[in-house]
Amino acid sequence: MKNEKGIMLTETYSDKETLEFGKSLGEKAVPGTVICLDGDLGTGKTVIAKGIALGLGITEPVSSPTFTVVKEYTEGRLPFYHFDVYRIEDPAEMDEIGYEDYFYGDGVTVIEWSDMIRELIPDNAIRIRLKKDAGKGFDYRRIEIDDQP
Repeated sequence: MKNEKGIMLTETYSDKETLEFGKSLGEKAVPGTVICLDGDLGTGKTVIAKGIALGLGITEPVSSPTFTVVKEYTEGRLPFYHFDVYRIEDPAEMDEIGYEDYFYGDGVTVIEWSDMIRELIPDNAIRIRLKKDAGKGFDYRRIEIDDQP
């Protein structure tokens, strides 16, 4: 379902549903896909990233690269580049990592906390915002997807 701004909305009620949502993204991903995941701590960004990896056929454990900024996984049908830019203080720090090779390469790039480097995100990125609502349950997630440039 899309709201009045053209943003698709979905809801999940468990980690398993959130993981499955991510898996469906990974199954549909094509070379050069960039997916931005934003939301407060504990909203499911890493769970979706793990699902995307599963959808790409990656079976090794996936964890958030909080201290390394990026982790590469190459065993799936496409390379998977998992970024966590929470600790980036200045977007210029991304130059040291060679972010353009990832963002504009032939793999699938997932960026947790992408709002921290908003000016570096490609225009064609899929932007996903996650929100919790305690009134709907501890594991409830509202997922807003904007895939329009």
